[in-house]
Amino acid sequence: MDIKSFFEPETGTWSHLLADSSDKRAAIIDPVWVFDPASGRVDESFTRQILAAASAAGYSVDWVLETHAHADHLTAADLVRRLTGAKSACSRGICGVQKNFTRVFGMQNTATDGSQFDRLLTDGDVIKLGQLEIRVMATPGHTGDSITYLAGNAAFIGDTLFSPILGSARCDFPGGSAEQLYDSIQKLYQLPGDTRLFLCHDYPEEATEPLCEMTVAESRARNIHLNAGTSKADFVALRTQRDRQLSLPRLILPSLQVNIRAGSPPEPGPNGVGYLRIPFDRALEALISGTESGRKDSGIEAAY
Repeated sequence: MDIKSFFEPETGTWSHLLADSSDKRAAIIDPVWVFDPASGRVDESFTRQILAAASAAGYSVDWVLETHAHADHLTAADLVRRLTGAKSACSRGICGVQKNFTRVFGMQNTATDGSQFDRLLTDGDVIKLGQLEIRVMATPGHTGDSITYLAGNAAFIGDTLFSPILGSARCDFPGGSAEQLYDSIQKLYQLPGDTRLFLCHDYPEEATEPLCEMTVAESRARNIHLNAGTSKADFVALRTQRDRQLSLPRLILPSLQVNIRAGSPPEPGPNGVGYLRIPFDRALEALISGTESGRKDSGIEAAY
């Protein structure tokens, strides 16, 4: 098993290249399509860096795997599919995410059955990658569609946990639940202590290298939000209080519109140009909750 990880600094996101080095088969987990919201332009160079590393190792990319529908960056899943012929997969829970956000953004022509992806996954499913077996573990909490990919002694955990000094991910998006996140983290903590937990995000201080992975034992001992001594009640209270203070991710508006379509760009209009939608004078939180008449500052500019 070979793992190479790549950090995208604008969104603080880790993308991982997982491969069977003997059979030369590979998967890319949580690839990032870099997007500039001011210009509306995308940049493929980060994704192509990962593909170049795969090519240099002689790997064929068979799969692009999503841990959940991200709200803070655009997925490059469709770009990888177009460039390599790989298949895409995510949790079957994507259907609920699609139903919610097609309503929020008025995307009535977008299918909500997950058909944009090649395979929808549930707990216990297995993906073959050469001689490797990638097992799916449902880890809801951050979102309802969050899953972890287990391969050998590695677990690709999405936003279930952050580095020990950052703790855990927010749970206030639709389908999120602090209670479920606690249970999901406990499932991870039941894995062998030397299991390597590969992160989806890190937000290092200036001049500090981002953390790519930690072991189960390290997180269980030192995570500031949930360690071996943290009760469920204490975690839920902490997570709920913190979530009340968080602003929305900077790229939530473009990210969700693209990501529920498996990374496909918006359909072009009569002039051949695709357009993203921005709710005018409506708080996104109100649209998500179904109280569309609400008007208040959504705090979009704040960091994730």
